Amino acid sequence: MPTPDKAAAVAELTDKFRSSNAAVLTEYRGLTVAQLKQLRRSLGENSEYAVVKNTLTKIAANEAGINTLDDLFSGPTAVAFVTGDPVESAKGLRDFAKDNPNLIIKGGVLDGKALSADEFKKLADLESREVLLAKLAGAMKGKQSQAAALFQALPSKFVRTAEALRAKKAEQGGAE
Repeated sequence: MPTPDKAAAVAELTDKFRSSNAAVLTEYRGLTVAQLKQLRRSLGENSEYAVVKNTLTKIAANEAGINTLDDLFSGPTAVAFVTGDPVESAKGLRDFAKDNPNLIIKGGVLDGKALSADEFKKLADLESREVLLAKLAGAMKGKQSQAAALFQALPSKFVRTAEALRAKKAEQGGAE
């Protein structure tokens, strides 16, 4: 029979799994409290980094409908729950892991899909959502400018061609 404290912890973790866009499991063995504090700051405002008990977190993940993480719950585990842009948090984890090799990214989920540690590293290499949207808008504007120039060129080219034909006919009519 689970204690009320454990049941409350499982319920809280289940809510975090359900309300998060992504959850990244890490091993933090060898990190100091100061380093963990620094890691929490590097993840950004839309992330929460929590040291968790494997058994309770595994139960919570299963209750949230996430069954793909079961193999990752071994050793000292912490979870980064991401409610905002997952790219920002993935970059924070990647950069922190470069400076602190004791942090090991095990894997996680993104919008319900399981991701390996390598896939999270690839996610960190993406540009932010705002940059990608700006590039898309720029590309669309460029295509609109090209289309406008094309549509503007057609009538003027027609007029020049018609004028050249008229001049040629006038020249041929005057030469006879």
